[in-house]
Amino acid sequence: MSGRKRRHRTAGWQTGIARRLALVCLFGASWGWTLRAQENPAAPDNAAPTADPAALPPDNSLTTMFEHAEWDRLWLSGQANFISQWHPAFDSPYQGKNSLTPEAQDASSRVLTLYTGWRATNTTEFLCDVQETGGHGLSEALGAAGFFNLDVVRNPLLSKAPYVARLMWHQVIALGGKKVVAERGPYSLFRELPERRLEVRFGKFSMVDFFDLNSYGTDSSLQFMNWTVDNNGAYDYAADTRGYTFGALLEYYDRNWALRFAEGLMPKVANGIHLDADVSRAHSENVELELRRRVIGKRPGIVRAMSYVNHANMGDYADAVNSWLANPVTPAPEITAHPLQTTVKYGFGLNFEQPFTDWLGVFGRWGWNEGQHESYAYTEVDQTWQIGVGGNGGRWGRRNDHLGLVFVSNGISRDHAQYLAYGGDGFILGDGKLNYGRENILESYYTLHAWRGIFPAVGLQYMVNPGYNRDRGPVIVPTLRLHVDF
Repeated sequence: MSGRKRRHRTAGWQTGIARRLALVCLFGASWGWTLRAQENPAAPDNAAPTADPAALPPDNSLTTMFEHAEWDRLWLSGQANFISQWHPAFDSPYQGKNSLTPEAQDASSRVLTLYTGWRATNTTEFLCDVQETGGHGLSEALGAAGFFNLDVVRNPLLSKAPYVARLMWHQVIALGGKKVVAERGPYSLFRELPERRLEVRFGKFSMVDFFDLNSYGTDSSLQFMNWTVDNNGAYDYAADTRGYTFGALLEYYDRNWALRFAEGLMPKVANGIHLDADVSRAHSENVELELRRRVIGKRPGIVRAMSYVNHANMGDYADAVNSWLANPVTPAPEITAHPLQTTVKYGFGLNFEQPFTDWLGVFGRWGWNEGQHESYAYTEVDQTWQIGVGGNGGRWGRRNDHLGLVFVSNGISRDHAQYLAYGGDGFILGDGKLNYGRENILESYYTLHAWRGIFPAVGLQYMVNPGYNRDRGPVIVPTLRLHVDF
């Protein structure tokens, strides 16, 4: 998801959400029990036989609250993610309207998702996810480019009702006869796929559902929570405020590599909820090459090289500053003070992961964009790099636990820094002035699999120079999280 911001609701409203969640849980339970109780004469000959209850694994090895039907054409599952964060007071000689508040504060957020899917044929499926979100982020998700909670949205007016997060047609085109085993999930219901194939998706989705993935740092439900750890901070991917776009995705898969290309709609204004349907004026191209090779021992590593080009109504930092200096009619330069136009922003990213054992591996990212045009969709980062370790608790007999430690360093271009130093505001940052320094973040977490899809977690983030400002911080953010998979 893109950065999300929500305000606290009344107790009555939260009670209504709790009731809706309970209904989803009960419906999911009845659905799963009904599917298991029914015989399926149309199942393929190699379908897994019904397991003897005595032979089932113990409850704490199941990673969902209810077992999912393995061979049915329908998919129904859900998740709930609750994050609570706090930071003590920190040094701040001044602040602007977009600053991280220096007084001690706490904030909590939630994301509830219902995943549905229908596999129409052995090569065609349709997917639809419905989401409800609420709560808010520290300082309403302002004041830090690498914000602490990926689940929050900046616009509190978007937290009033459930919405369709994803709505996709997914088509598989075989290019060879050899099949490989595939893991079923909310984004693909197939149990096996051709090794050489094309996959086509069309509809509503998030670019980071498919681009810039990493086994050790992608999922804010079970792994890290910082925006610029789970995603490449310099990847200003096409998205509305909630993190989704309408687009088309084409992927080619072969044995040891894959290539994907996507075209998506851009928002009408920076971080806006409304997408621009005029593709002659605003659109985004995204391409990624994924390579799988054995580098260390017999365990294959993965490298992903990505690039994107955005076309949208974006301002230019240098133009905004120069225009203001020539005619300072406003207290500070304004990046949005320009006529409707189409400008181009582009960037690159690298992403790698290398397992050392079956429970521990190393990962990292590097990202850069041209930094001349305004940050428009994700966050205010023009350069980033990260290095970390991640894994599970298999070493001590808890393979469904998750753990990780990462360091990430974010930066912005000279033009971007000058704009903020003169008092300009972006859609996330704006302290009124700026003593520039890179925003450096250390994050760690441990996620415990308590029982059947219930995952409590603790985390800690430490940030130096929030919002690239040496005059403010450092900031310490302890975190509690509860994740439930249905």
